[in-house]
Amino acid sequence: MKEPNVDELITLFNLLFKTSLNTILVKGDDEPIYLPADQDNPHHRVIFAHGFYASALHEIAHWCVAGPERRKLEDFGYWYKPDGRTADEQSEFEKVEVRPQAFEWLMSKAAGHKFNFSADNLSSDIGASDSFKANVLSTVHELLDNGLPERVGILVEALSKHSGRLPLRKEEFSI
Repeated sequence: MKEPNVDELITLFNLLFKTSLNTILVKGDDEPIYLPADQDNPHHRVIFAHGFYASALHEIAHWCVAGPERRKLEDFGYWYKPDGRTADEQSEFEKVEVRPQAFEWLMSKAAGHKFNFSADNLSSDIGASDSFKANVLSTVHELLDNGLPERVGILVEALSKHSGRLPLRKEEFSI
């Protein structure tokens, strides 16, 4: 099996979505961000941090969650509470991160890349809760049982073919 390569991921994503959804994947510097097309940039841009493969998959997963109206807004119009959240704020964060992290796990597995749950709260020393991990796993199993959303399915299939993996099975996903 081939080791995942971020430049190949960029090429693959852009081949799949540059024309069909006017969206490209871009290697960024610091913080990841989604920027819709504007007068200076003809394409919507999924910008991930520091050239990290995991960051690219995570940002793609958020793009896969966002509907057509949200994809017209910077960062999909969501407010983001940065690192340093309280336990209550972290609980709210986990509620909205289940689906994107389920998508990310599916794409990671398809690409042959290790998936890590992200609490995205390093300075508070609050990691991903056991219930969050269980909810993400349950969502992955549900998606595999009921079918993947279109963009996730396209990516999982393309990543699986590119990495030489077999189709995904529920048994591959556990905590």
